[in-house]
Amino acid sequence: MGIFNAISIAATGLSAQRLRNDVIADNLANANTTRTQEGGPYKRGRVVLRPRVEGPYWRSPFLPESLDNGTGRGVRVVEVQRDDSPNPLRYEPTHPDAIKSGPRAGYVELPNVNIVTEMVDMLEVQRAYEANASVIEGAKSMFQRALDIGAAR
Repeated sequence: MGIFNAISIAATGLSAQRLRNDVIADNLANANTTRTQEGGPYKRGRVVLRPRVEGPYWRSPFLPESLDNGTGRGVRVVEVQRDDSPNPLRYEPTHPDAIKSGPRAGYVELPNVNIVTEMVDMLEVQRAYEANASVIEGAKSMFQRALDIGAAR
């Protein structure tokens, strides 16, 4: 493992969590948007993450081929998906986006954004961001200590 691999891996995590936070902010900002350019109410977004290296995710440490398992290379954003779960309905016949006819007449389709879910996701992002920042700080202090030891000789 190279000297900067830990920082590089943690940096991919920081970048991914920043994008997740941006998507959560977008969801919260559009929690009441009943009309979008695509038509219909806003659909909640979510970020899909994958490891940068595809392959076996876990190997038994007791197998000989696992002795040099290599290191991870971080995480990458695959896409930002739109949640196609059903939109909640609210009866509000005077709303400009209310359904005009049929059995659901007078109901307004609301965005499928749950504020509580978004806040929990935001806390998760914050903790993951802090963990990655701690890894970078730990790696920096280890490198500094190694330099101090080398300079003392």
